[in-house]
Amino acid sequence: MNLPRTLLPRAPAPLRLREPLRAAAGALLGVAAAGGLARLLVEGQIGADPLIVAPIGASAVLVFAVPASPLAQPRAVLGGNVVSALAGVSCTLLISHPALAAACAVAAAIFAMSLLGCLHPPGGAVALGAALALSGGGEPLGYGYALAPVGVCSALLVLAGMAYGRLSGHAYPHRVAAAPSPHDTADPAPDRRFGYTPADLDAALAQYGELLDVAREDLDALFRQVELQAHRRLHAEIACGEVMSRDVIKVLADQSCESALAFLREHDLRAAPVIDAAGRCVGMARRAELAAGTGKPVEAVLDPFVHKVRPGTPIEALMPLLSSGAAHEAMVVDEDRVLVGVITQTDLLAVLYRAHVVEAVVSARGV
Repeated sequence: MNLPRTLLPRAPAPLRLREPLRAAAGALLGVAAAGGLARLLVEGQIGADPLIVAPIGASAVLVFAVPASPLAQPRAVLGGNVVSALAGVSCTLLISHPALAAACAVAAAIFAMSLLGCLHPPGGAVALGAALALSGGGEPLGYGYALAPVGVCSALLVLAGMAYGRLSGHAYPHRVAAAPSPHDTADPAPDRRFGYTPADLDAALAQYGELLDVAREDLDALFRQVELQAHRRLHAEIACGEVMSRDVIKVLADQSCESALAFLREHDLRAAPVIDAAGRCVGMARRAELAAGTGKPVEAVLDPFVHKVRPGTPIEALMPLLSSGAAHEAMVVDEDRVLVGVITQTDLLAVLYRAHVVEAVVSARGV
């Protein structure tokens, strides 16, 4: 074993300066708010000395530097610190030997946090802090220690993390949005029905046998991105302009809803892109909205939220969008936003099928 290499593992990729500054500013505000407001809430005054315990600083590192970590979530911060404080106080009341009480306090805190699903590393320091009260010859802390300052400071730190996360654009608590079912059914999104399954991920985590500081949902989202990147690397990029439909059926923004609806029915379409006088795509017109918009121009009822790409955009960039059911089509526009084509789910399916056929032919020829 190479001991120096083991003790000094490869450093993580450096962060941009903005991220450390964001975390440091958050910790500055969060710890100041937690300490100052804790004294105000508990004693009714703001003193020169904040009512705070040292492990709150470690909690702040997690909350503001790695807000996506499971160890930094509100349940872990508040539950872990309070449970650890209770464990530490209990050990000091039951064990008179300071060193043994300290060891048992940390061990009991780890066991309790793990059992309750609120593992939080600073909790070990909270428990140890309670036990160290004996080593200085002082009296054991009472169970009120878990409420104030530990509980109050932890709760205030979590609230500060929520407020700062909203201001800085880093959602806290961290949640991974579940892939929506296109029709509100029990089936997963289409792009998640093939490839690895949630059961595969659970089995891999069980076989790994180690506790990871990453939520299962984050791993799933990361692996989906890895799949997409691997597909882009292993397959030649096909541009949207190569496969788009160029003879696009479209309606005008100033056209009447009655005329546009008749036009869609004539071509057996449920929706069509809407363009302005300059040919720029300004939205989508659908039958239901057109039928309800009698006497109005199309621009009054159109849906302005349209997914747009350039002709040179790789078709792989549309795979998550069109395969998940989030959209049924994407508009291809030039640099002036003029509509030049449309790519639908059917076009994407044809591209994938053709790529599969080419791969099969190449494999059969041994190329």
